[in-house]
Amino acid sequence: MVWKLGVLNVKEEIGHGCMVKVSVVLPAHNEADNLEPAVMEITKALDEYAEAYEIIIAEDGSTDGTDKKADALSERLPAVKHLHAEKRLGRGKALKNAFQESSGEILVYMDVDLATDVRQLKELINSVEKEGYDFATGSRMLRESNVERSGTRRTASKTYNFMVRAVLGSKVKDHQCGFKAFRREPLMQLLDEVGAKHWFWDTEILVRAHRKGYKIKEIPVLWKSGRETKVRLFRDSLYMGWQIFSLWWHLKVQ
Repeated sequence: MVWKLGVLNVKEEIGHGCMVKVSVVLPAHNEADNLEPAVMEITKALDEYAEAYEIIIAEDGSTDGTDKKADALSERLPAVKHLHAEKRLGRGKALKNAFQESSGEILVYMDVDLATDVRQLKELINSVEKEGYDFATGSRMLRESNVERSGTRRTASKTYNFMVRAVLGSKVKDHQCGFKAFRREPLMQLLDEVGAKHWFWDTEILVRAHRKGYKIKEIPVLWKSGRETKVRLFRDSLYMGWQIFSLWWHLKVQ
């Protein structure tokens, strides 16, 4: 199934009359080589979880054939859906659209490079479903986490998260890990408040959740830097720094 943005879609039941319990969103821009292996790994993990699920590929204006790979997967696998954007919207906007089209009670997103070990998906979901948290996020900053990345990126990440906590008052240690789960109702209440359309979306959703008093859990992760990261350290650091102070000003005015 392919959904076109701007078209109202009717939610469907997945499987043998079972309503969807978990929706997993995969934001994908030019991920032709990584998409199918990621979908198969996630499918395997969700099959073991033993709850009805859907996987939504939020394909964001790709130019490398990712859209065709997503089409093929959605035709082959009943639980997979493809949400296509003709032009690039940005990671945050693509996530928002996909969550609004989702059917699950628990909403998850993961990066397609599977930097976080997919075997931890059950723990992430259980944090919301069984432990009662509103939001759960992987954290590379916890002592128990096992993280493989360069010293430069580690330092940049620590500096960024320190700035978010200092300027925006967040208590979360790692805002940017692409491995998050949400209870449907609180996420939907926040989606329209979030202005970030790209990388800063992760941070803004957690900052706003903290300010609303929602329960947030960080879980330690096994994490490896993606093979070809799309983060450009200097450029994106400047952009993210500007976003921190922009959000601070917006919240202050509010």
